[in-house]
Amino acid sequence: MLRLLSIASYRFLPFLESPAAKTSQVFTPATCSTICLAEAKEAEEDTADQTSEAAQIFRKWGCDDVDLVKIFNRNPQLRKADTALIQSNLSLLNRLGLGAPDLVRIINCRPRFLSSRVNVCFDERLAYLSSLFESKEMLKRVIVTNPSLLTYDFNNTIKQTLSQYQELGVNKQDFFFMLCSRPTLICRTSFNEEKLDYIRRTGISKDSKMYKYVVTIMGISRIETMREKIANFARFGFSEDEVLEFFGRSPLVLTLSVDKVQRNMTFILGTMKLEAKTVVHSPHLLFFNLDTRLKPRFLVLTKIQDMDCEFNITESLVTRAVRMKENRFVNAFIKCRMNEEAGELMELYTKAKEVKRLAGSSRKCVQKGFPF
Repeated sequence: MLRLLSIASYRFLPFLESPAAKTSQVFTPATCSTICLAEAKEAEEDTADQTSEAAQIFRKWGCDDVDLVKIFNRNPQLRKADTALIQSNLSLLNRLGLGAPDLVRIINCRPRFLSSRVNVCFDERLAYLSSLFESKEMLKRVIVTNPSLLTYDFNNTIKQTLSQYQELGVNKQDFFFMLCSRPTLICRTSFNEEKLDYIRRTGISKDSKMYKYVVTIMGISRIETMREKIANFARFGFSEDEVLEFFGRSPLVLTLSVDKVQRNMTFILGTMKLEAKTVVHSPHLLFFNLDTRLKPRFLVLTKIQDMDCEFNITESLVTRAVRMKENRFVNAFIKCRMNEEAGELMELYTKAKEVKRLAGSSRKCVQKGFPF
């Protein structure tokens, strides 16, 4: 008991040193409990005041209770944020024509946005961005998609990144079209000699519609990841030049993980018995889910072949069947059969789609940074 009292007295040493404490010098566990409750109540009242003040600012700006719940859940620190800074940033967003729904999307995307100094070079930044877009609505769309445009270093980040893409042949219109689809384009772009060599070896012309996709995806990709993905395709018989030419025709293949490409290619070669070059002409085979699309539909085709000796599985048939929408596939290959056969095929198809990947729930997700 004495030991506990000594620890408590050390905790409340500032209280004991106060003038009021020196007059009485009486310290008991009851006094300690009273002080703790008083401090907790005072802190709770301060937090409540700050919360109500911040909420009042958001309400005046047009947010309702639902918006407030979303904002404070996404960033609870806004309850204690500098209200003057919040008002300043909201007034700047008001100049852009943004409303409460846009603010909720911005906070959901960048929770600490209102805690940033948005007013730094704001007028110059706004004039520059406005000159690049065709309309104010386009500017609003880009800002909501990537609010960090209002916080990036204006001269050393935004202008420099845009100049890099312009030197590579991507015009302003294409650049901001890609910025809408890939909001992290500015902060993640980096080019070196190896990436520039990859772009040249794709063989794609600067006038091609796919050129902007090739340049921007390679620009935001990690060079180590690109090497790994090229080596992954090389395991299936592709040369490095063939892989780069494939990326030039289908640049979105670069966004697929090594594991997904490897699983799909293994099934295409081992089970479907198709050639590796098939994916060059039909890259959608790499994008579809193996467990819910490729495998169930191929099982249905093989079952039909077992039922009907005149039914032949060809490369064109497989690629066409996999690409069909769900209802069209069911009507074209299942419901058109006899009643008994149709029921058997539908049961097989349904069960195949329900089969989960082995140990998929216990598989560890290794995050290597940016997925590309």
